Amino acid sequence: MKKQEPVWASLVLGMHDALVSTLGLITGLVFANATQYIIVLTGLIAAASAGLSMTASEYLSQKAGGNSRTALWRGIMTGIAYMFSAFMLLVPFIFIENSFIAITMTFVVGVSIIFMFNYLRSVLMGVRLWPSFIEMLIICAIVTFVAFAIGECAKIFFGISI
Repeated sequence: MKKQEPVWASLVLGMHDALVSTLGLITGLVFANATQYIIVLTGLIAAASAGLSMTASEYLSQKAGGNSRTALWRGIMTGIAYMFSAFMLLVPFIFIENSFIAITMTFVVGVSIIFMFNYLRSVLMGVRLWPSFIEMLIICAIVTFVAFAIGECAKIFFGISI
């Protein structure tokens, strides 16, 4: 099972970064009263550009660390995990016009992604499900909250609203 660890590490990197950055972006846009279309468009652009950036960053990081053989594979896995997770967070906004209902569903989707990832990891690698799930959920929640708080402070400090 040791050979699968690099893939899991890359998947965690892409998934968790997408959850935090996309949730922060979407939440900030919702509380700035952005329209459903602005949220979806901004989210799609951010998901694609950040996903490609994560692909390249993981690839270059692995090459620099001496993992030339698996660098491309890990980069691709990171980017796929990022783009998939980010897109899934946008799905409620595609179908639900009310932003506050959509953001609630987005948080449900985010928790579901974390759960499913940890469930698969526990089945395939024998990692304990609940401690891993709760740890990842808490870290994601703290970082998302801090990002949201920074955005709210910036909005107040700069007097900007959409």
